[in-house]
Amino acid sequence: MNLFLYLSVVLIWGTTWIAIYAQQSAGINAVTVAVFWRFLLASLVMLLLLKLIKRLHRLTLQDHLFCVLQGGCVFGFNFVCFYYASGYISSGLESVIFSMAVMYNAINQWIFFRQRPSARLIPAIALGMAGIVALFWHDLRSTQASAGLMWGIGLSALGTLGFSFGNMISQRHQRLQRDVLTTNSYGMLYGALMMALVSLLQGVSLQPAWNTQWIGALTYLAIVGSVMGFGAYFTLVGRIGASRAAYTTVLFPLVALALSTHFEGYEWHASAIPGLVMILLGNVVMFARWPASCRRVII
Repeated sequence: MNLFLYLSVVLIWGTTWIAIYAQQSAGINAVTVAVFWRFLLASLVMLLLLKLIKRLHRLTLQDHLFCVLQGGCVFGFNFVCFYYASGYISSGLESVIFSMAVMYNAINQWIFFRQRPSARLIPAIALGMAGIVALFWHDLRSTQASAGLMWGIGLSALGTLGFSFGNMISQRHQRLQRDVLTTNSYGMLYGALMMALVSLLQGVSLQPAWNTQWIGALTYLAIVGSVMGFGAYFTLVGRIGASRAAYTTVLFPLVALALSTHFEGYEWHASAIPGLVMILLGNVVMFARWPASCRRVII
């Protein structure tokens, strides 16, 4: 089950980056409006399904307040950062920056839950991050440090930090045995309402863009990327912990890169193959069952 959830998250979220790019290139609305419709649709589908199958659990007032925080961190302002960043940098580079979530989560777990990072995590992160740098080394070396590039990198890093804070809130929910699907659904709803409020305060209409590309991207992001993706991810957080679950983000660039090759004209270079090998080795170090003698060498 853990392997199924892990691969599901990698494949689903690895494809959402190109869907964000497609929606932004097709839509005429503000970013907050796109995020509003994504999580409004996702939350309504989730709440309706949970109600029909009688899986919608009651939450305390304190739980709802934490769901509001989770909504802002994971289903609201962090995606505003990602959507804006897509206007400055490619989806592949954006996914690379998002892979820093594995480090953010390890640090935040130590801060908020006093959980020391696993000894395996350090070499796994080192291999994964080195692989990512190698994978995109040609692009990083050839890209000028323009103001737009810096904005894109900064917004992506800020959005990733918000995602990590949301992970900590989800871990709090699951430690208290709150149903992950229920808390996700309310979090998405509250995140959508925040985006609606921000849009209205800015004087922006909430009317969606009525064209096939925008609606298609919205549907994919809401149902596949949000309902299925976040459900699988936060279930994985509850089963293996936020630090290990976040290592899925190290594999996102591989999927995003494959799509970027087709849609954005990414070119493979000599450093890409060693990078791919290091990323895969990082997964082996992190998750393989090692004999005790080998484990001492690895950690």
